[in-house]
Amino acid sequence: MSGEFDRGLLGGSCWLELASGERIALPVERWRRPPETGDGLLLSRCAGPTLDVGCGPGRLAAALGARGVATLGIDSSPVAVRLALRRGAIALRRDVFARVPGEGRWRHVLLADGNIGIGGDPVRLLRRVARLLGPGGSAVVEVEPPGHGLCRERVRVGGPAEAGGWFGWAWLGMDAIGTSAAEAGLRLRWSGKHERRWFTELTAP
Repeated sequence: MSGEFDRGLLGGSCWLELASGERIALPVERWRRPPETGDGLLLSRCAGPTLDVGCGPGRLAAALGARGVATLGIDSSPVAVRLALRRGAIALRRDVFARVPGEGRWRHVLLADGNIGIGGDPVRLLRRVARLLGPGGSAVVEVEPPGHGLCRERVRVGGPAEAGGWFGWAWLGMDAIGTSAAEAGLRLRWSGKHERRWFTELTAP
């Protein structure tokens, strides 16, 4: 990520820029608002200790905490972590592929807002998530609508002032989640949608 992402979290605008030059606006304004109806579908699946990966400014981690669900948010952005803490969430600056508190004991791992794309390889990420979960745990994942398949790209975060360095990102559609989950040793337990947003819950066989 880049300073432009942090500035977006603080109220500016920013976007993902693909190698082709295409720009995809990041919905930072939505991330700063309270949870919406679609978020409620995700939150309803989290009934025990939850790790919110890529928590951003903490809207979901704070909402779960307010419900009495023990929740830790992690994010690579120091600004995101600071905003999450200010919102009342418990959050740490962490890379999901590095050491994370509670490894192997989480009841749920939450991947909302496209965070299945972290690292540019959903199967690798889901394998990591499987190691974070305790017995009987589940991954609650937001995916793209059916028809999107699996798409990997090199992207960077841009904004009015500058653009950051390139990194790997991915998009995973509802039509491809079953295959990726199976490769990671997980299976589809539940799926749901609200308007244009699609959600799944994955568990170990």
